[in-house]
Amino acid sequence: MNNFWKNIKAPVVGLAPMDGVTDAAFRHMVCKYSKPSVIFTEFTNVEGLARGASVMLRAFYYGKEERPIIGQIYGVEVESYYKAAVMLCSMGFDGVDINMGCPVNKVARKGSGAGLIKTPALAKKIVKATKKGVKDWANGVTLKEAGVHENIIEECKRLRKIGVVPRSAKRQEVPVSIKTRIGVDKVVAGNWVKHLAEVKPAMITMHGRTLKQAYGGKADWEVLAKAAKVAHEAGIVFLGNGDVDSMEDARVKIAEYGVDGVLAGRAVMGNPWFFGGKPPVIKQRLKVAHEHARIFKKIYPDVPFVAMRKHLAWYCKGFEGAKQLRMKFMKVNTLSDISKVLV
Repeated sequence: MNNFWKNIKAPVVGLAPMDGVTDAAFRHMVCKYSKPSVIFTEFTNVEGLARGASVMLRAFYYGKEERPIIGQIYGVEVESYYKAAVMLCSMGFDGVDINMGCPVNKVARKGSGAGLIKTPALAKKIVKATKKGVKDWANGVTLKEAGVHENIIEECKRLRKIGVVPRSAKRQEVPVSIKTRIGVDKVVAGNWVKHLAEVKPAMITMHGRTLKQAYGGKADWEVLAKAAKVAHEAGIVFLGNGDVDSMEDARVKIAEYGVDGVLAGRAVMGNPWFFGGKPPVIKQRLKVAHEHARIFKKIYPDVPFVAMRKHLAWYCKGFEGAKQLRMKFMKVNTLSDISKVLV
């Protein structure tokens, strides 16, 4: 088994998966200007993949500079996790992560994301199915034999040809991990980790808020510290998540709360220098924002440019005139529009 978690360099400070944020262009910029210990894709729905929604594979474009990179998936159908796991292995990912932490209502109310905290039995079946998919891939199963939809199989072939995923992948087991929260409407972190430990995930990331809190209030790192001890007793790597606002803050939290590392999320928006790089002067920062837009257009030529606006706006903070510039960026539709704004 190729479990990179056993050899990853400490302290671990990784890039958290963020829906609508951590696409291939964003991750490319982060890796160019600083380098996280580990990277996750945006979460992608296993039911959609199982039914042949090949457009969803856009979430899984990546470059070799991103390794180790983990494909994250979510949903409730056990068999669909198996198929998605085989597919991700065929695309050369270094690991598979199961999202059991998304608090968004349309996800959690269907029982997926953080909704899985309510159904430990189902959550464990999902982990087992995912691990079986990983093992079967290592033992030679083909995508067709695994029941992967023909649309997905054909799109995977196309993506390998155009080079947005590797042309080949090793037949090896990769680690299966989980990203979750401390509870639904109350804290159950310790017992929840004990449930998950029964199916032996390689790593657990836990966000220090409940589903009910979503992203409000403060992450409870005291609870995370206690959950980390439970995970460690089971031999599981444990990462904390929530309110990590700088590399110094990451180091303090790792030391103070006994976690193996942390994932940073919102603090990285508009800040590809977060993981060790020094933010440049304003003029250079805006040049990087423009570069980000060019990379986005190159990787996603058919995706509406409106998806880039929020990223541009995130680069505009902490300097005089930032608000006015953000307002202009929120109206751009093309690369040439950006050039006009920055004249």
